[in-house]
Amino acid sequence: MLPHFGPIVQNAFVVRDIAAAVDYWSTKMGVGPFYLLEHIQYGDVYFRGAPLKFDMSVAIAQWGDVQIELIQQHDTAASIYSEFLNRHGEGLQHLGVMTASLDEQLARLAPLGIEPVQWGATANGMRFAYLNTDRQAGGMIELIETGPAVEAFFAKIRKAAAAWDGSRPLRRL
Repeated sequence: MLPHFGPIVQNAFVVRDIAAAVDYWSTKMGVGPFYLLEHIQYGDVYFRGAPLKFDMSVAIAQWGDVQIELIQQHDTAASIYSEFLNRHGEGLQHLGVMTASLDEQLARLAPLGIEPVQWGATANGMRFAYLNTDRQAGGMIELIETGPAVEAFFAKIRKAAAAWDGSRPLRRL
């Protein structure tokens, strides 16, 4: 039997202070540079079926074949991030995998009882869905739909990591 998901491309951590987390990951773990996306703009996003408006920033770097994503939610809106932080504190919140078609992948997973908890799109159209795999598997899986914008951004992160000399661990886009 083949796995229902592609390879893990991202480990995502919820943090309280993104700058402190970048400092730790870059100086202690040797991972970087991190690209900061501040106060991300979203299109429609839903949490447990209800529209969601929230304020978050992420910093993303590459560590070998896997991205490290650091997530800080700036407000108290109910979301997968605030729920995780309230229940567990800081830590690994989800694993990201790519999918060619979010709709087709969700249709294949629905009969297995694997459904989205939070889903939507960024303002530039990148689609995603966080799945209820945390109930049994211990952590959420995020489906990230492939497309030119996300592929170009991820390639930029990989290229920067390959040439990183330890300088400027946090870079704004």
